[in-house]
Amino acid sequence: MLFLSIVCFVIWIGLIFFHGKFWSKGPILSALLPEEQAEITAWPPVYIVVPARDETGTVREVIYSLLTQDYPGKFHVILVDDESQDGTGDLVRKMSRTLPDAINDRLTVISSAPRPAGWSGKLWALSQGVAEAEKRKDLDDAFFFFTDADIVHQPTHLTALVHKACSDKLDQVSEMVELRCETLVERALIPAFVFFFAMLYPFSKVNNRASSVAAGAGGSVLIRRKALNKIGGIQALRSALIDDVTLATHVKRSGGAIYLGHSQLACSLRPYPLLKDVWDMITRTAYVQLHYSLILLGVTILSMILIWIAPLYLMLTTRGVIKVIAIVTYCMSIVSFLPTLSRFRISSLWALALPFIVLFYLAATIGSAINFYCGAGVTWKGRAYTEVEESSVTNKQVASEDAKQGIY
Repeated sequence: MLFLSIVCFVIWIGLIFFHGKFWSKGPILSALLPEEQAEITAWPPVYIVVPARDETGTVREVIYSLLTQDYPGKFHVILVDDESQDGTGDLVRKMSRTLPDAINDRLTVISSAPRPAGWSGKLWALSQGVAEAEKRKDLDDAFFFFTDADIVHQPTHLTALVHKACSDKLDQVSEMVELRCETLVERALIPAFVFFFAMLYPFSKVNNRASSVAAGAGGSVLIRRKALNKIGGIQALRSALIDDVTLATHVKRSGGAIYLGHSQLACSLRPYPLLKDVWDMITRTAYVQLHYSLILLGVTILSMILIWIAPLYLMLTTRGVIKVIAIVTYCMSIVSFLPTLSRFRISSLWALALPFIVLFYLAATIGSAINFYCGAGVTWKGRAYTEVEESSVTNKQVASEDAKQGIY
């Protein structure tokens, strides 16, 4: 028990002080001050590509928020209706007829062609949006902005993203948008999702050009056209089921500079009111994230037990020096979660539930592996993906690099 308590303590010392400050509140992009906006005199054109499949509940608000950006340069919104069954594309077309011409001219709605074999649905839709943008002539210094049809943007968002890319000479700027945290289930589980993501991919390591750690958040990705072309375009990612991390990995390994942070200027409208909703979100890609590896699954289970469960168990069941070490370790684990709770503006008392929240995530991760071996694969928006993802970065290469970084 003494050895176990010391192991847990040493792990948390390493996580707190030597794992990229994953627990911190930032980095966060804020709206620009007037003097910051004046730093750029020639704003590059931006083409905003929004893949949408059965999103009538949110798409109108999302598209309007994009069309009314205060971006000083030229920008255009391309909605790709990805074989929706609920009339998503028609709803946006109808909405466009009610807009002033100055705003309506910024919008193009296209219908997706049937998805070819070997493509994920979202990436196929993105590729068609990019192809539509490529018909324009002002593409030399252009950016693409990929965002989802359930994310609304404050008017200053696009300007802040492009300013970050231009001022820091970045090839990709991505943000974890604010997620809904209103229901009991959301307050209990959603902050932990962001916390664990940052633990897996510490943002400071992602943003360090000397580090090989790469990650992105698919709801908000600004990328230079030249950087996208350099990696072979969307075609290079075509079957990736975790497209945001795969895209960032390609860009960084090609020599590009990337940024990942938290957003104050964009938020998701997608609700997760039930435990099943969060369970499905995790099981959809958790085993994909582990590269379909039983070894990595085992390492993940052991790591989560040592990091979260063992300190609480030792604190409640032991005495003397072991109990003291366990209490200190448990306190470190709880305190590390507080900045995330603060960012979500919810009670710090939720940190006390973290070991039990971990059990839910651990069970869902195991459930994701069970789904894979039972042939269920990944299901999203009525589509099932049962084949292991393939890309120019193989699963073995990614797993090897991740292991070197100690991400797992």
